[in-house]
Amino acid sequence: MIYIYCDESCHLENDLSNVMVLGGILVPELTKQAVFADIRKIKEKHDLSSWFEIKWTKVSQSKLNFYNELVEYFFNNQYLSFRGIIMKGKNQLDHERYGNTYDQWYYKMYYYLLDPIIFPEENYRVFIDIKDTNGGKKVNKLHEVLSNSKYDFSQEVIKDINQIHSHESEIMQLCDLFIGALSYYHRGFYLSGKNKGKQALISNIIKWTDRNLNENTPVREEKFNLFNWMPRMV
Repeated sequence: MIYIYCDESCHLENDLSNVMVLGGILVPELTKQAVFADIRKIKEKHDLSSWFEIKWTKVSQSKLNFYNELVEYFFNNQYLSFRGIIMKGKNQLDHERYGNTYDQWYYKMYYYLLDPIIFPEENYRVFIDIKDTNGGKKVNKLHEVLSNSKYDFSQEVIKDINQIHSHESEIMQLCDLFIGALSYYHRGFYLSGKNKGKQALISNIIKWTDRNLNENTPVREEKFNLFNWMPRMV
């Protein structure tokens, strides 16, 4: 069984951001608790409570060593992998023209995030950060669409998709760190140097990935998989 913990950045329709990022971290069920314990030990090593919530918004120069160690832990842990999808042109979307709503588009993007990393020979449980109080029906629809795309009509491959709060999972918090970094980078803040801590952390991520964050990775890239999406302009 593989668990996928998902989070999003700049997901609101009218949040003045032209970029939205979705991401998911995969971990085998058998190593999940060990990862939780390892991350809590890293927190305590840096004089933080084991229940301190890892968040991109908390990244600063003073906590840079802590966040750099988390990034190092992810890239050195053979059981953890990440996929992110960066959607640009969010404020140019014409939902009415294509018979969609913003929420329908949002969950369609979740489909694009998850579909390439789910394989019929495996079993999965997916956890999504709670977006709002009305997400239950949409999550059920996402489960149905993903399952049908894999001919998994009895939903044996994708066991379930659940909504949880990010503070309930260190792995989801780590996902928040990566999608926050991708959002910051693609919104043009990385080069501004306004937040030296965030700039340095992104530079460290780039070093570990050894690639340009503007580029798509091969679809089968396992460790740090990225896809940049743009709306069709007709």
